[in-house]
Amino acid sequence: MTDEIKVDRRMLEALVCPVTHAVLTYDAENQELVSKAAHLAFPIRNGIPIMLVDEARQLD
Repeated sequence: MTDEIKVDRRMLEALVCPVTHAVLTYDAENQELVSKAAHLAFPIRNGIPIMLVDEARQLD
């Protein structure tokens, strides 16, 4: 049995990058929303996207 939290894809589609306002890509494996334009990955914790730049992971 998995403890994975369901994420509402319609909600995710409505979100944009807070830095660039570009579309985000959902990474289900890492539970992140990825902004390719800003090179940032925003975490999803307990099904809630954390859209704070200070919480985002810098991508290479």
